[in-house]
Amino acid sequence: MNDHPFRDDARFDGRPWRHSRGCRCALHARRAFALGVAGLAVLPAALYAQPIRECKRSSFTKVVSAQQLEQAAGQQYRQMLQQASSKKALGPADHPQVVRLRAIAQRIIPFTAECNATAKDWKWEVNLFGSQDLNAFCMPGGKIVFYYGILSKLQLNDDEVAAVMGHEISHALLEHARERMGKTTATRLGIELGAALLGLGNTGRMMGDLGGQLLTLQFSRSDESEADALGLILAAKAGYDPRAGVTLWQKMLAANKGAPPQWLSTHPSGETRIHDIEARLPQVEPIYAAAPKPPQRYAPPPLKKASDSGG
Repeated sequence: MNDHPFRDDARFDGRPWRHSRGCRCALHARRAFALGVAGLAVLPAALYAQPIRECKRSSFTKVVSAQQLEQAAGQQYRQMLQQASSKKALGPADHPQVVRLRAIAQRIIPFTAECNATAKDWKWEVNLFGSQDLNAFCMPGGKIVFYYGILSKLQLNDDEVAAVMGHEISHALLEHARERMGKTTATRLGIELGAALLGLGNTGRMMGDLGGQLLTLQFSRSDESEADALGLILAAKAGYDPRAGVTLWQKMLAANKGAPPQWLSTHPSGETRIHDIEARLPQVEPIYAAAPKPPQRYAPPPLKKASDSGG
């Protein structure tokens, strides 16, 4: 179907998948990425080992097991990767945009444990899906996905990619999914526990349904604002210009005629977002000024010519 997130004809840069010489299997790609993160963690994290005040988490996170939620997220992530791969819509390890996303992630991830100590044990992954949607997310446990459309249609530079990635990673660090589910589960638990005591319910069903809930979860506006604030700091610590948050939102508004894309439908308005980011810049810019800068810059995907689409 044409509206399926993974179209059968999905390709990146208008070319078929290719693999360079050497092993490019998922196992070795993930291992290489993990080793890169571990190597990068030594120096920058030591330079900024101080509490981040934006890292407060809700008490509702205690209602749902973090381990169970991360396991459910991992299973759901594997299914999504398999589905994308079967549709030829999963970016290979040597694709320029996959290389780019993983390089940016390797600069941000070392700072995540400053906000959430469990992040140092997460099995971080970064992948690219061949959908034209403006979308990106980070599931509990550090499972990151970018859609090709957000990179190509918005022509995001590295600073803007870092702004998106920092925002999405912040949702995972602040455990917003766990908080949302905790609030829902607290309500359902009261109902189902009462039913179970009467022999009428099954509380285990709730925990088994965690993976499905992750796909339909929507964050609140306060969640989104918290992720914005923390995301700017993470990107700045990694050496990416926090002012890119403003240009990112300007591009978002232009692409969606003033309305946020689906992945940001619960956010404050674009104008409010830009105003809030600008208000935070005096706090974040000194962090950026002191941070080591990326040794390499990457280009966004090439724009398609009219002739490429038959025009």
